[in-house]
Amino acid sequence: MLKSKILIVDDEESIRELLEMLLESNGFSNIKTASDGEMALQIIEEWAPDLILLDLMLPKVDGLTICKQLRADEKTSNIPIIMLTAKSEESDIVLGLELGANDYITKPFSNKIVIARIRNQLRTTVKENKIINYSNLSIDLTQHIAKLEGVELDLTFSEFEILTLFVKSPGRVYTRSQLLANLKGDAYYDVTDRTIDVQIVNLRKKLGDFGKNIITIRSIGYCIKSLENE
Repeated sequence: MLKSKILIVDDEESIRELLEMLLESNGFSNIKTASDGEMALQIIEEWAPDLILLDLMLPKVDGLTICKQLRADEKTSNIPIIMLTAKSEESDIVLGLELGANDYITKPFSNKIVIARIRNQLRTTVKENKIINYSNLSIDLTQHIAKLEGVELDLTFSEFEILTLFVKSPGRVYTRSQLLANLKGDAYYDVTDRTIDVQIVNLRKKLGDFGKNIITIRSIGYCIKSLENE
């Protein structure tokens, strides 16, 4: 059985039961559920889950508020959050991603997709030596070097930062404003919302055929393809 701790947060009992049975049938045994936001925050504080399936429309504390609070706290900022909700408007998806959700699945959902997305998020880990691997791509965070099939890539600062952000969370969609915020650190300022598209084009060119893994999500932003089938 898989040891990862998963928290299901949904105010509908039928959905909680369905997800719990789905997880158990796929080898996950360490599961807790919460029917409202306050209960969820208490469980998170005491239990520290490895992943959270989070509904948006919750009693007491809504899902967006929970997401925002978790991302603001250093102890919980890296917990993968998959928003699972009936709210499918583009504005809702963008807001959820802006507040730090790693993924966004709308109801009604496919059981296979839910499990694939969960496994993808749990698979994405940064090793202690600060090296991230994605297929045949390797990123050394300490030396600021990216290698494709063992060959070092000639990337600009912004290209390296964007690629690293993608590889840390395969399948997670980043809006242009999120990518922009990630690049506007102490070392780099000359980036605008419009030039993000240019950065992506240049990055794809340097990656060659591998660049096809970087996907455009129309009207929202970009992501790198999840490794669901690997």
